[in-house]
Amino acid sequence: MFEKTFKDFNINFNALNESNTFSSGELVTGQVSFELSKLTKIRAITICLKGKADVHWSSGSGKKKRTYYAKIDLLNLKSVILQEGAVGRETIVPPGRHVYPFSCQLPHGNFPSSFRGPHGQVLYNLTVAIDRPWHITKDFVTQMNFVHHVASNQPELMASLSGSNSMSVCSLSCTSGQITMTASIEKKGFLRGETIRIFCDFGNASSRTVTPKAKLKQKQKYFSREGIQRRLFVKNLNSVTGLPISAHSSETNAEMLLNIPADSTLTISNCSLLQVHYEIELSLCLRASPNLIMLFPIVLCDLPLHPHYLG
Repeated sequence: MFEKTFKDFNINFNALNESNTFSSGELVTGQVSFELSKLTKIRAITICLKGKADVHWSSGSGKKKRTYYAKIDLLNLKSVILQEGAVGRETIVPPGRHVYPFSCQLPHGNFPSSFRGPHGQVLYNLTVAIDRPWHITKDFVTQMNFVHHVASNQPELMASLSGSNSMSVCSLSCTSGQITMTASIEKKGFLRGETIRIFCDFGNASSRTVTPKAKLKQKQKYFSREGIQRRLFVKNLNSVTGLPISAHSSETNAEMLLNIPADSTLTISNCSLLQVHYEIELSLCLRASPNLIMLFPIVLCDLPLHPHYLG
């Protein structure tokens, strides 16, 4: 059996950064290592780096149930680590520990970041195949974490966002009172793990107590290949609740801090089958009435933004 001959098989990448991620145009290098228990003939050791995106979901039930599936290939790169000799003979490898370096040049391109969701994924896998005479080829697969660098020199990512909203609330005597909010955030582009500062002014002319709340929401959109059918999945990543604002009062120069989880997926807008977007939902909540809501779309990047990029 393969496991009796090959032991302690490992595929290791040479890290280019602390997060061990790779991006388009970079050179992927690493080592394949294993222990041989006996003299072994090997015809070839090859690597294949593949990237793909696929989506899948179902709707309806019974006879009306329909299943949607689509897949696109992003990358397909192949390289040889060890191959047959010049006369077509197998390589005879002695027992013991063996390490083989490998390298693979990623092409320049607009490839989406790695992602896994309930209805789809973007995966980049490195497969090492060992071909021996009179044996079925054995494959070893490991995932590579790919990151798409959002252009950090986009002025819109550094621009502040602001807005306001209001609505009238009817009390028991049907005398309406208005609640208002005006809010802003410093910029549109953020890093994972960063804290979003939301500056708010709240006004409550109603007879009820209202409570401000901010949520960080992730919206995952999945599309069939034709783009006609789609599936939406919304996930709340974090929230913060402010101090209640009593009736006929206001809260000015309030600040709400909303943390972005460090393990959040980057924004994905460059894939035809799935998209990942983020928004801040700021609301004033009150009983027995719809909430007053304001939305701020934001972008999660992996590179810091600096004001001088605007010049």
